[in-house]
Amino acid sequence: DVGCGIGGSSRHIARTFGCDAEGITLSPVQARRANELSSQVSQFRGARTTTFESPQTRSPRDEKMTRDPRLTFRVADALAQPFPNDQFDLVWSMESGEHMPDKKKFIGELTRVCVPGGKILIATWCHRDLRSGEHSLPESEQFLLDRICDAYYLPKWCSVSDYERIVNDDDRLTDLKTADWSKEVAPFWRAVIGVALTKRGVLGLLRAGPATVRGGLVMPLMQKGLRDGTIKFNLITATKRA
Repeated sequence: DVGCGIGGSSRHIARTFGCDAEGITLSPVQARRANELSSQVSQFRGARTTTFESPQTRSPRDEKMTRDPRLTFRVADALAQPFPNDQFDLVWSMESGEHMPDKKKFIGELTRVCVPGGKILIATWCHRDLRSGEHSLPESEQFLLDRICDAYYLPKWCSVSDYERIVNDDDRLTDLKTADWSKEVAPFWRAVIGVALTKRGVLGLLRAGPATVRGGLVMPLMQKGLRDGTIKFNLITATKRA
């Protein structure tokens, strides 16, 4: 789980597939909280004992799990991961790709630690694909993205087509698939803004400090970008060649 936050997607996948998971984040606070939440093993009682198979390897992960899933989280750099090659059956990144300054290196690391025959999955915010005849986004759309980048400390945005080019140029990867989930996630920002505007939400923002307040103030820009089609939420998956 690359860019794991407090480990929510790891716990979900562990419950669903009865598998072990490891997560990395740059934040010691997130890693500590993820381990605290995941140590409450009662959450995982009754997890389905489904085999998550790797075509080329056999390990305890490949057997039906009769114990509680093991989840561990640590501080590490997604662009220089502390794992050996060919380590994980599934390598995923949820809403972290937009934080990566070097997308090619990011995908390279996901691929390196994935077992042959395993899957990589990225769910990330992108800008829309350029239209025929466009060499860049219009100034108004770029201005909106720049304001979001400034508030959330993001590097330059890219499109799903940029990800496709990187994957297609990597000889280790095949079976590329993408999807646009923008419509499905559109209610998220309405809900976040609604919570932020409650008394409790406003007080929480103020207690968190100026940087969080600044981030809160640009949430409507994310909503506008989604509504206007400038911002997309994309899924990218690929298989590492066996």
